[in-house]
Amino acid sequence: MSNSQSISRYVAMLASNVASVTVFGGALLLLPFLVSAQTAKDRAWSVPRTSAGHPVLQGHWTNSTVIPLQRPTELGDKAFYTDAEVAEFTRGRLEVNETVPGTAADVHYQLDDFGLGRSQNAVVANKRTSLIVDPPNGRFPEPTDAARALQAADREYRSEHGFDSAQDRALAERCIVWSNEGPPMLPAGYNSNYHIVQTADFVVVLMEMIHDARVIPVHDRAALPAGIGQWLGDSHGHWDGDTLVVETSNFTGETAVRAAGNIRVSKNSRVTERFTRTGPETILYEFTVEDPQAWTQPWSGEYPMTSVDGPMFEYACHEGNYGLANNLSGARADERRAAEAAR
Repeated sequence: MSNSQSISRYVAMLASNVASVTVFGGALLLLPFLVSAQTAKDRAWSVPRTSAGHPVLQGHWTNSTVIPLQRPTELGDKAFYTDAEVAEFTRGRLEVNETVPGTAADVHYQLDDFGLGRSQNAVVANKRTSLIVDPPNGRFPEPTDAARALQAADREYRSEHGFDSAQDRALAERCIVWSNEGPPMLPAGYNSNYHIVQTADFVVVLMEMIHDARVIPVHDRAALPAGIGQWLGDSHGHWDGDTLVVETSNFTGETAVRAAGNIRVSKNSRVTERFTRTGPETILYEFTVEDPQAWTQPWSGEYPMTSVDGPMFEYACHEGNYGLANNLSGARADERRAAEAAR
């Protein structure tokens, strides 16, 4: 089956409201889930529970999706696509766009050559027009004046000192933390996979992209002192009925949301996440970000996650980080040429 045939099959499943199906086409694997659909299997399903009586979240999951974080401005307050619209939108996003041979894009971004394209992996279908659900326009709220000033200062520093040393490169380039890790956890361009491990006292979320494990206590444990910040914050969970609620604070003030124009998440940010089993192969993930130093109002989003086969493989970011060394060596070469030209 060709890639275009597989996409057509996928689109047809969306349009006919089939809830969950697997399509094989060479290396192609599509597991679409249409949130509005419900099968007999779903209706007969009951929440699996641990020995402590809590819903089972443990397993391998993905949040890979074609739906953007922010809604296209021309859609206004349109929160959902029709079946026909989501079919057409999905078709366009899953088509393979061939790059020009011999170009940098051909070497770096032709993900389909390495089995990393969206159409080659599990994709969670969704009729929403954006993952952000509040504000109603599906877009980030306006940054505060202080956030804009910090954003401008960061740009100015990077333009003047961005290649001075490894410490002056972006956190993501240094393989320290990526903005999709959150919280909130946001879909990445590829490898949007998670392994959840659950005990009576902890829930651990291992993120394939890039390598971090969030260890979330779901029992009484003292929060960190306000002066201690962590890249992914300090998370604490509790059960609200059948929903795991996770509250996170104590951020470093150094991380940023790239999709929001690299607006920094302040040390006083608070993120609330909700994990709810909604079907035999699905989790509904909801989140709210409150950061009055960064944005003029809170913003919220949601998306479904679907189960996938494990295991996950190590994302060896540090070991393969040739880009960092190449960027710095290139900058040093430019400096040598400039010094020689000035003699």
